[in-house]
Amino acid sequence: MAQSRHPAAPHDLPSFITAPGETDVLMVVMGLILVLAVVMFGLFFLRLHTLPERMAHKSKKIQFEIVAVLGLIALFTHMHIFWIAGLLLATIDLPDFGTSLGRIATSTEKLAGIKPDEDTTGLQSDTAADMMQANAALGDKHAAAEEGEHGVLPIKPSPARARKKEPSHA
Repeated sequence: MAQSRHPAAPHDLPSFITAPGETDVLMVVMGLILVLAVVMFGLFFLRLHTLPERMAHKSKKIQFEIVAVLGLIALFTHMHIFWIAGLLLATIDLPDFGTSLGRIATSTEKLAGIKPDEDTTGLQSDTAADMMQANAALGDKHAAAEEGEHGVLPIKPSPARARKKEPSHA
C-alpha cells in the first residue's frame, strides 16, 4: 500500500523532523549539551562555593578550619550568610595571639621553677592534700638555694643596675 500524505501536510518537511524508525540527531545533540551544561554549572557552583576555603588555605590552621565549617554549613543549610561570613573571615588576617601567649606561659613556668618539658598534670589537682604535696615538692626544689631574710630568696642585681649604683669618680 502506498503511503499518501495528508492533503493539509506540507510537502517539504524541516530537517529536524525525522522519519519513523530513524535516530533523532537533534535530540541526541541537545541531550549531550544539557548534560554538559549541568556538569559545568555544578563545577562552577562548587568552585565558587569553595572560594573562601581556597583563600583561607594560606592562613593559619584554625582560621582555615573555621572558614571550612562555615562553608559546609552554608552548603547544607542554603543560608548564604554563612558563606559571606566565611569569605569575610578568609580575607581578614587574624593576629597571632598563640605565639605570645605561649611565650608568656613558658616564662611563667620558668619563674615558678617548672621545666617546660615536665608534666604539670601532677601539680594540678582538686584536693587540698594533693595541692600541699605539690607545693612541698616545689619547695624541695628550692631548699638547696640560699635564703635571704624571712625565707625569701635574694634578688641578684643585674649588671646594668650594679653599674648605676657605683659612685662616680668625679
